[in-house]
Amino acid sequence: MSGAVLLDRETLDLGDLDLSALQSATGGLTSYERTEPSQVADRIHDASIVIVNKVVLDAAILARCPSLRLICVIATGVNNIDTAAARAQGITVVNCQAYGTDSVAQHTLTLMLALATQLIPYRDAVRAGRWEQAPNFCFLDYPIIELAGRRLLVVGHGELGSAVARLAEAFGMEVLIAERPGSTEARPGRVLFEEALPTADFVTLHCPLTDQTRNLINAETLRAMKTTAFVINTARGGIVNEADLAEVLRLGEIAGAGIDVLTQEPPRDGNPLLAADIPNLIVTPHSAWGSRTARQRIVDQTVENIAAWQANQPIRVVTA
Repeated sequence: MSGAVLLDRETLDLGDLDLSALQSATGGLTSYERTEPSQVADRIHDASIVIVNKVVLDAAILARCPSLRLICVIATGVNNIDTAAARAQGITVVNCQAYGTDSVAQHTLTLMLALATQLIPYRDAVRAGRWEQAPNFCFLDYPIIELAGRRLLVVGHGELGSAVARLAEAFGMEVLIAERPGSTEARPGRVLFEEALPTADFVTLHCPLTDQTRNLINAETLRAMKTTAFVINTARGGIVNEADLAEVLRLGEIAGAGIDVLTQEPPRDGNPLLAADIPNLIVTPHSAWGSRTARQRIVDQTVENIAAWQANQPIRVVTA
């Protein structure tokens, strides 16, 4: 083994993770906080193992890396890897899976609770001194709702959607599981998305971004919802048409939204959902997955992936 290189450590490690097992598994690791596109080929051309999160490894770069045998993606998505070129070159690509389930599910319920309890408006009101000026012991200027008894429509019932459903049921919510959007028949235990949407109090998205789900939440589907309903997206930005959501929120045609993902991240060129005048909107910076426990789990899975590959029994293989 000629070496292992980690290209973008700062996307995972904030200085709070234990990387010693990763060092041992690789027999010595060269680690970079970040790597610019112009630096990639030079940094990995002699490596047999590359560990990467978001840095692009395309066919041209892979062709310059004759020693490369294993790419460990420290995430689930591998859209930054040319997997076809890797396969043709005999490079195994592995990823990490289900590492952030509890963290994302917790974040999803946090967004729901913050919107239901008007947490941010009340916090801002207290900071502005309005409680000090109140004639009564409290003020209730922002309407609070309870999750108990409300209907939650879960779109995407894999690992994450299932975890959110369990937490929602613990709050006393009625949980409906959506059939794949566009389907005309629902499997047992599921409901048709288009039929359930107008009945939901909350809609939470946990599906992948595909041709079928791109812009799934748009002006038409938003206006099919109750005016008292909320949208939560901790999945992928492109599932929600952001301009449509901003307009519908401004017009008060739904009650609110909690968003952790945008179509472009970071939003260098702005984004319709970053405007300051949109009411009842919470936007977080793709942070739902990022608990320390979840990030350490990524390290641990990467160690497992390397050890299994070294034993000629690779696991979590994307392409081999």
